[in-house]
Amino acid sequence: MNIEQMKQRLSEAYPNSVVDVIDLTGTSDHWEVYVESQKFKGMSRIQQHQAVMAVFGPELKTGEVHALSIRTKIKE
Repeated sequence: MNIEQMKQRLSEAYPNSVVDVIDLTGTSDHWEVYVESQKFKGMSRIQQHQAVMAVFGPELKTGEVHALSIRTKIKE
């Protein structure tokens, strides 16, 4: 995946949210993502991160996305 594909996938999963994606190593398999969304309201931090990870479930299973650092915030 490339950075635009990552952003697109997150924007589709979390519409009207703040999304940022950083390629940590330049190899397109170690990522840091930031999502600020109202969808996280009522969710624990762990649940928020699990929801974001689920967006990339197939890629995490195949190793296309090897590492995913996640930061989340409830949008107010």
